[in-house]
Amino acid sequence: MWPEAKRSAVCLTFDFDAEEVWLADDPANAERPVAMSQGTFGAKVAVPLILEILGRHAVRSTWFVPGRVAERHPDRIREIVGAGHELACHGYTHREPAGMEAAEEERELVRAREALDAFGAEVLGYRAPGWACGLGTIELVERHGFTYSSDFMDDIHPYVHEGTRVVELPVSWILDDAPHFWFDADSWDKKISSPSEVLEIWRAEILGIRDLGGLAVVTFHPQVIGRPGRLPLLDELIGWVLELGDVEVPTCAEVAARVAG
Repeated sequence: MWPEAKRSAVCLTFDFDAEEVWLADDPANAERPVAMSQGTFGAKVAVPLILEILGRHAVRSTWFVPGRVAERHPDRIREIVGAGHELACHGYTHREPAGMEAAEEERELVRAREALDAFGAEVLGYRAPGWACGLGTIELVERHGFTYSSDFMDDIHPYVHEGTRVVELPVSWILDDAPHFWFDADSWDKKISSPSEVLEIWRAEILGIRDLGGLAVVTFHPQVIGRPGRLPLLDELIGWVLELGDVEVPTCAEVAARVAG
């Protein structure tokens, strides 16, 4: 699975949701500019700063982007692709497929592919908004030419979905920045973790996966990890992974291609 002298791999993935998170929560947020500005921060401020860190470490990452984000922020998508990173699908809007009828889910997927294909990059991967696949999502993903999914939480090793050719690159909430940092504006009762706490959690999980020869898929959101006080966390985490020496940092597509053979 991994190159000679490597024990495991870490994929750095970014869900570039921008304003779509707030629109999916409530379409009326389109008329609430302050709510929308939380997502705009990701595109306006965070993405360039993240790309600078990735470039300094000379690592490639995978960016899962909703089609409507690509349409709204095309210059940012061109910057991501131009820097050599992988472009992957994150739906058209950020609405969860699990709540859709099959025909609606397929329309969303078709529109998403059209929006992303316009940038000339090979789009092979799919990640459902909220990781909320429906019962027919994987079959639909295969039908529309995607080779891998990164949604399920049932393993630490990549595998092929039964009855399909779709490779799964498993994820986990523990390696997602949102559960640790996301502010709950409705209840105000969720603690926002410090970067040092999260770094400790992520290091432990990555080391555990490395010891078992697995794949650690870390999920970041520009509007979350891209805050000024958290960018050093991203920088330190990448540097630490590279210093391990026996852990590869490939794109998701690179891992999926090996699994598929």
